[in-house]
Amino acid sequence: MPATLTPARRSELRGEAHKLKPVVMIGDKGLTDSVLAEIERALKAHELVKVKAATDDREARDAWLAKICEALGAHAVQQIGKVLVVYRENPDLRPAPKPEPKPKAKPKAKPRKKPFGKREPEVDEKLPRRPQFKKPAEAVIGTSRRRSRTPSPRPESAPQRRRPKTSR
Repeated sequence: MPATLTPARRSELRGEAHKLKPVVMIGDKGLTDSVLAEIERALKAHELVKVKAATDDREARDAWLAKICEALGAHAVQQIGKVLVVYRENPDLRPAPKPEPKPKAKPKAKPRKKPFGKREPEVDEKLPRRPQFKKPAEAVIGTSRRRSRTPSPRPESAPQRRRPKTSR
């Protein structure tokens, strides 16, 4: 068997295997030569393969995974329930393209020393203040009161709205 997988590489492979569906199914007859040949074929084509075992016996699944890895020179990546994930590197397959690095952010523009359109006051000079207008006392008093949550009664002359009939 080739060198063991590093934990980082095993984690990457688990992430890649997440989206895969099982390619090979191990049936009631167990791990036969034809099943091993099918797993071999799948490993040549894909490198990373999910295998589904149709047994409830955990020890049998562990033994099958060990036998697959030993017979085919593969690595056991993960085993969750009845699903086994197996990896074997294939040098004939072209390596997957690495993602391009993110473009660096453009440097921010330097702040201007003096903003346009504004005049800085002299040391002794003060800028004139904008006049503040006060609201009349009547307008201020009415705004602090909370609104009632109950709707106001409708006038007698307004027609009553009818609900549409539904099939319920």
